[in-house]
Amino acid sequence: MKPIVGITMGDAAGIGPEVIVKALAHSSVYEICRPVVIGDKAILERAARIVQAEAAVHSIPHVREGKYAPGTIDCLDMNLLPDDLPLGQISPKAGDAAFQFLKKAVELAMAKEIHAICTAPLNKEALQKGGHLYPGHTEILADLTGTEDYSMMLSSPKLKVIHLTTHVGLIKAIESITPERTYKVIKLAHETLSRAGYVNPRIAVCGINPHAGENGLFGNGEEEEKLIPGIQKAAAEGIQASGPYPADTLFFRAVRKDFDIVVACYHDQGHVPIKVLGLEEGVNITVGLNGGIIRTSVDHGTAFDIAGKNIADERSMLAAIQAAADLSPK
Repeated sequence: MKPIVGITMGDAAGIGPEVIVKALAHSSVYEICRPVVIGDKAILERAARIVQAEAAVHSIPHVREGKYAPGTIDCLDMNLLPDDLPLGQISPKAGDAAFQFLKKAVELAMAKEIHAICTAPLNKEALQKGGHLYPGHTEILADLTGTEDYSMMLSSPKLKVIHLTTHVGLIKAIESITPERTYKVIKLAHETLSRAGYVNPRIAVCGINPHAGENGLFGNGEEEEKLIPGIQKAAAEGIQASGPYPADTLFFRAVRKDFDIVVACYHDQGHVPIKVLGLEEGVNITVGLNGGIIRTSVDHGTAFDIAGKNIADERSMLAAIQAAADLSPK
């Protein structure tokens, strides 16, 4: 049986509904999975009109009742939003609904009723104005699943990156890196790629400072204190981990296929190379969630400035659905 992938609608004031409808217009999606949208039927129908899609939105009370066929968009209709929700504007209602869609998806995944979660983007300001004080999807998922050791992984056709820290300021990010955190993220990278079919994946760790500290010339010994012990612990267990390497050349080497994945120390260190290579094909993956939950996401935001204009690109959503199907339990 093809895996059931629950696609959360994200912030309905943004481009999420549009890219979902556009992605599900590709019959190839139905060849790899059974997609079901967790969101609002009326909002999806409006998106279908905007993008001039011919698909019918099919409201279902349970995932087992989906048609899962091209030309039909199956939707668990939570009916949380007004039909005339303004597009391109911060809305506390849309922020709260985005949280509720994700919460429902987690419940279904924990109950093994869906096999993976794929998320459309949410807006952090709307989310918090809606009463949910989280910096993003990853932290919500960790909280809802009771997960402490998790990480954000970004994947594109040319490069894979996993993060030691994400949505915190740079000073706090560096302070929070420890040898144990370095070790655990390396191990998460090893386990994730091994499940995906990599044999003894090659994991390279970025330095924190310019030139990875250059033997103490730059910084205050952060590489020696925070990174090297974790790398050595992983290597002692047979994991092919190495570094730290200067970040200014490491990503080039990884694209050249010297390594299978890069461990980035902070948000922008890992995000910038992926996004330079192309937003359209990037996928955000939350790694290490309790219950073995698989979560993938588009690697772009809500794009309020183009919402409702039928110019949003669905390629990242297609890539995220593909990744969710590929990583689902077989």
